[in-house]
Amino acid sequence: MLRQLSSTLEFDTRGRGLLEITQSVASGLAKSGFSSGQLTLFIRHTSASLVIQENADADVRGDLDRFFARLVPDGDALFRHRDEGPDDMPAHVRAALTSTQLTIPVVDGRLALGTWQGIYLWEHRLRPHRREVVLHLIGQ
Repeated sequence: MLRQLSSTLEFDTRGRGLLEITQSVASGLAKSGFSSGQLTLFIRHTSASLVIQENADADVRGDLDRFFARLVPDGDALFRHRDEGPDDMPAHVRAALTSTQLTIPVVDGRLALGTWQGIYLWEHRLRPHRREVVLHLIGQ
C-alpha cells in the first residue's frame, strides 16, 4: 500500500548563490522510513529555485552564477518591476529559467542521485532570506 508524507524544511541563505541542501533532504527522507517511491521538492518562493547540480567542484556553482549574471543582469533597464531593488525582477527571471520543483526517485531508502549530484537551493536575491522547501513523499 502506498503512503504519503509531507514536511517543510527551512533554510537561511547568505544571499545570491547555491546552497547545498542534499544532507537536509536525505535526513528528512531517512526519518520518513520510506524504502522506495518518489520525492518531490517544491520551493515556496518566486525569487529562488531548486536545481540538481555537480557537488564536487565549487567552480561549477561559481560559473553558473557568473553565467546568470551575464544572462540576467541586475538593474537592467528592460525591467519595470523594482519594488525591492535592482535585483528584484532579475531574481524572478532567474527562478523562471530554472526550477521551482524537483522530483527524485527513492531507492532502497536513499535518494537516487548520481555520484556527483547534489540538491541546491539557488538564492537569486542579493540579501539573505529564509526559504521554505516542501518535501512530499509517495511510496512505501
